Amino acid sequence: MQFATGPDPMDLLTLPWSTALERWPKEKLVSLPRGISRHVVRFVRIGGIVYAIKEISQGLAEHEYGLLRELAKRELPVVQAVGVVANRMTPEGEPLDAALVTKHLKFSLPYRALFSRRMDPELETKLLDALAELLVRLHLVGFAWKDCSLSNTLFRRDAGALAAYLVDAETGELRESLSKGQRLQDLDIVETNVAGELLDLQMSGLLPESIDPLETAMSVIERYERLWELLTAPQTMGDDEWWRIEQRLRKLNELGFDVAQIHINEHDGDPHVMVQTQVVDAGHHRKRLFALTGINVQENQARRILNDLDTYRSQAVMPGTEVDEDTVAHHYVTDVYDPVVEAIPAGLAEKLEPAEVFHEVLEHRWYLTQAAEREVSMDYATQSYMQTVLRHRPDEKAFLDSSLMGVGALDADDISDDPPDSDPEENDPADVDMSDDDMSDDAQAG
Repeated sequence: MQFATGPDPMDLLTLPWSTALERWPKEKLVSLPRGISRHVVRFVRIGGIVYAIKEISQGLAEHEYGLLRELAKRELPVVQAVGVVANRMTPEGEPLDAALVTKHLKFSLPYRALFSRRMDPELETKLLDALAELLVRLHLVGFAWKDCSLSNTLFRRDAGALAAYLVDAETGELRESLSKGQRLQDLDIVETNVAGELLDLQMSGLLPESIDPLETAMSVIERYERLWELLTAPQTMGDDEWWRIEQRLRKLNELGFDVAQIHINEHDGDPHVMVQTQVVDAGHHRKRLFALTGINVQENQARRILNDLDTYRSQAVMPGTEVDEDTVAHHYVTDVYDPVVEAIPAGLAEKLEPAEVFHEVLEHRWYLTQAAEREVSMDYATQSYMQTVLRHRPDEKAFLDSSLMGVGALDADDISDDPPDSDPEENDPADVDMSDDDMSDDAQAG
């Protein structure tokens, strides 16, 4: 057996690699929802980290491992590849397929799990927007997926929206750039796959009657083409319209994309110039927030936190006072962001990732303020949210339904998803007397 891996727990070597994955003992496994897969997939927990293991031929495993690592280097949203276990054999000397090991994407869910406990009436729109954006980002770096689908994608909540992550790259190819024909091939594939997946949801009773699977699948193409056009189409303007370049750059930044180069073509005697922007990466707000605060979150979460940071600055800094942005950001993290994250009870920490909790606390505060018709403090809103909202949200356990588990599904009742002696209700928020005097706190901004 050969195990090519990075600095991950050596306990990975103690797993029963000489046994076919479908026969691994249940005590070694944890049960998590996953999309439908043509391969056997299992989850294990080692050192507090959950790993996904997929049994696949050695050539495909090494190919996918290399692609995932390269895409991660380019800061694309993909699962983290850990290693490939090759040359596996049973004790009797029978060869076994290789195994690709990746880290499970925490706080992520496959599309069927999202539909099984629908909490958002705009789920289809957000899901397809996320998938279209992921495909655009992959195409911008020259990656042809060739098997784009909802099943090969995981979704994480991102400040009320969804962020899509590529999970399966075994059919993909990475080139210097993609031709229009190669992009269209991916679009044909995603339309076919998404239509089939939505029809399957419809047959399972998980899709609202108002949603047409075929029309909805076609809308992915429309979403993709709108974003691709905005990011890549050349712009013609007059020699007195340079302000339009800044307008376009601002629009791209608002969408979360950075621009590396601006190409300008001028022709003698022609009063117009052709401007072509080269978009290099998404994550404009995420990078800016990280540089200011050290907080590493997703793009929409970063945009929301930066907006709240601007509000905090306007309230905390006296007019005419010169205070640098880094200093304000430091106080914001200490006074506003960290207290909310630290208030999350240990027993509720697996409900949502901290940045999403912070976003929801901001939303909760706004609704409380509207209802009270006066400013509600962050401290009050935080306590109220923990008691009345977060503790009632479903976590991953709520999605452990055999119909969501994909090929080779296991009985969730036979598998432990918690570390020994854990209590999911431990450290639930205690009852707090939140009187009217507590609701307003002039010293607390954010």
